[in-house]
Amino acid sequence: MNAVAAVFSEPNFPLELKSIPLPQLGEGEAIVEVDCCTLCGSDLHSISGARSVPTPTILGHEIMGHVSDVCGIVRDLNDEPISSGDRICWSVTATCGCCYFCSEGPPQKCDQLFKYGHEELTDKYPLSGGLASHCHLIPGTAILKVPDTLPDVMVSPAGCATATVAAALRTAGNCEGRTVVIHGAGMLGLTTAAMARSRGAANVIVTDLVEQRLSRAESFGATHSSLNELSEITAGRGADIVVDMSGSPDAMESSVNQLRIGGRLVLVGAVFPSRPLSLHGELLVRKMLCVQGVHNYQPDDLRTALEFLSESGHEYPFAALVDREFSLEQINEAIAYAQGDESFRVAVRPRANSKNT
Repeated sequence: MNAVAAVFSEPNFPLELKSIPLPQLGEGEAIVEVDCCTLCGSDLHSISGARSVPTPTILGHEIMGHVSDVCGIVRDLNDEPISSGDRICWSVTATCGCCYFCSEGPPQKCDQLFKYGHEELTDKYPLSGGLASHCHLIPGTAILKVPDTLPDVMVSPAGCATATVAAALRTAGNCEGRTVVIHGAGMLGLTTAAMARSRGAANVIVTDLVEQRLSRAESFGATHSSLNELSEITAGRGADIVVDMSGSPDAMESSVNQLRIGGRLVLVGAVFPSRPLSLHGELLVRKMLCVQGVHNYQPDDLRTALEFLSESGHEYPFAALVDREFSLEQINEAIAYAQGDESFRVAVRPRANSKNT
């Protein structure tokens, strides 16, 4: 049996459908039939050439599906065995478990890091992305079984967007009773608003230059959509936490002025080349600010993400953020649609019309 994959070879060129033989599994590996893959912003940056990725490759790292085959014993984050038919999602990274960063942290910077949707195609790992009918899971992948109550389009982003937000808020610290400012009202920003509110944030201010995106913020827990109200609601102190999901240098630079003394700035969105930041060291010192970047996430963040969706996801219209679904044969149409400002996420259903032989 062969898989069908949409292969990315170079920026600004259409992806090509190719038939790829299923690999022979090694001990601790699994093959998953991909039910849904949502297109992340970093996928679009790779396609446009704004972000470098090895080629040829199979993009897509917000993935969920059903286990097709397992070799040996594969366990999930809850130490439960994975078997054929299980509905699962998994981490964007697989780690070796024995290098310096796996031992001392952060594990997502493993010396032997394997990233789904980011690897060059090889004979050993020919199916490493979500834009294919099947995905090959290797040892060191954080896996979770998914409850049937969660729709596919909510589960797929858990492996990237939702888990990254969980990592950002873990880094930010306690949200209860706090004022949180979020720059960027895309999938990451709206998820941050919802998760912060679910953790008891008193005020959540979301900003964005695109009004179509900002208009969704209230339904995801935002209490304000203008920084003009920050001084009043904090008695002039400033925000406890600022999370930048925009990647905009202007937004990141302005964040230090929005924080109270002792506040914390978490930078997440700057994952593509931009100009250097201009930050005043004296201001950072005198305000005793903490500035920290978050890239990818730790395995427990995936668990936190799925728990959040299971317990609180129904309170927010996450499923509505995926406003179009496409078959794998329509991948280039899906990409064109996703590149528009009006889209938060599009879903690709690799097995909808794929003809495997």
